[in-house]
Amino acid sequence: MSTLERARCSLTAHPLAADAVLATGVLVCMVAGSFAVPRRDHGVTWDLRAPAVLSLVLMLAGAAALVLRRRTPRTVLAVTGTFSLVECVTGDPRAPVAMSAVVALYTVAATTDRATTWRLGLLTMTVLTAAAMLAGPLPWYAQENLGVLAWTGIGATAGDAVRSRRAVVQAIRDRAERAERTREEEARRRVAEERLRIARDLHDVVAHHIALVNVQAGVAAHVMDKRPDQAKEALAHVREASRSALNELRATVGLLRQSGDPEAPTEPAPGLSRLEELADTFRSAGLPVAVARADQGTELPAAVDLAAYRIVQEALTNVQKHAGPDAEAEVSVVRVGPNVEVTVLDDGSGAPGAPGAPADGGGHGLLGMRERVTALGGTLTTGPRYGGGFRVHAILPVNTTTAQGETV
Repeated sequence: MSTLERARCSLTAHPLAADAVLATGVLVCMVAGSFAVPRRDHGVTWDLRAPAVLSLVLMLAGAAALVLRRRTPRTVLAVTGTFSLVECVTGDPRAPVAMSAVVALYTVAATTDRATTWRLGLLTMTVLTAAAMLAGPLPWYAQENLGVLAWTGIGATAGDAVRSRRAVVQAIRDRAERAERTREEEARRRVAEERLRIARDLHDVVAHHIALVNVQAGVAAHVMDKRPDQAKEALAHVREASRSALNELRATVGLLRQSGDPEAPTEPAPGLSRLEELADTFRSAGLPVAVARADQGTELPAAVDLAAYRIVQEALTNVQKHAGPDAEAEVSVVRVGPNVEVTVLDDGSGAPGAPGAPADGGGHGLLGMRERVTALGGTLTTGPRYGGGFRVHAILPVNTTTAQGETV
C-alpha cells in the first residue's frame, strides 16, 4: 500500500481529522484568493491587494466551522452562510468567504434528501446573490456577484449527485446481500427437504425389509426341528429380503456421496412396475395380498411412481406388523381423470397397534406417506374401516409440481 493510500485510509477512519484537513485547505484557498484581484485595463492581469481584517476573521471563522460539517451540516451551513452574507455586504475589496458556504451546502446536499437540498440550496443562492447585488459595494452586474450564484449552485448540485450515487451503490449492495441471504435460505431449505426425503426412503426400506426378515426368521425358528425344508425356504426369503434391503440402502446412501467419491449405484428407483414383485415378498412372508390395477398402462413421472410404490410398501408393512396373523390385504391402483389413486385395505383386527400407530408410539410410517403425497400436490386419507381393518387412500396427480416448483 502506497503512502497516499495509507493516508486516505487513515482520514477515512477518522472523519473529524479529514474535515480538519479540508477546512485547512479551504482556508488556504480563501486567503490566497483574497490577496489576488484581476485587472482588465490592459487585458487580463493579476495584482495584489490587502484584504480587510474583518474579511480575514470571517474566512478563519468560516473554515473553522467546516470542521463540524458532518456532525451538524445544517447548523454549519447557517453559520457559514451568515459569514458569507456579512462579507457580501461589507467586504471591500471582496474576499471569497462564500467558499466555506459552498462546501457546507455541498455537505447538506450529500447527507439529506433532494427536497431539502432544493429548499436550502435555493435559499442560500437567493440570499447571498441578492445581498451581493443589492447591498454590496460592487455594481449589481459585477462578475463577482454572478460567481456567488454559480458556485452555490455547483455546491448543491455536486452534493446531490454524490448522494444519488451513494444511494445507488447502497441499493446495489442491499440487493446483493438480499440475494445472498435468499440463496443461503434456499440452500438450507433444499438441504432440509433432501434430508427429510432420504429419511423417508430409509424408513420405508428398513421398515419393509426388516419386517419381512423378522417374520421369516420367526418362521424358520419355529419349524427348524420339525420341518427343516420349510425352515430353509424361510431362510432363503430372509437372505433375499436382506439383499434387497442392502441394495436399496446402497442406492439411497449413494445420494450422499461427494463428487470425488466412487460412483453410486445406477439401479433405477422402484416403481409400480415392481408392484407384483413387492406383493410376492409379502405373500412369501405369509400375508395374502390381492393386487388390482386399472391405470390403463399410465406412465407416471418418476417422483409419482416412486411415491406410489413407497405408499403401497409402507401400508403393507404396517399390515404385516399390526393387522394380525389372519389379516389379508388388497391393493388397487386406478387412473381417475388427471390423478392416479392408490388404495391399500386390510381386514385385520384393528387393534391399538393399527397401521401408522404402533403400540410404542414411535412410528413414522403415516407421516412419511403424508409428506410424500403433499410434496407432489396430492391428498392422503387414512383410518380404520367399518367392521375392522384399516384403509390407506392416496390421490396423486399424474402431472404435478413438486415442492421445489419443478414440473414432473
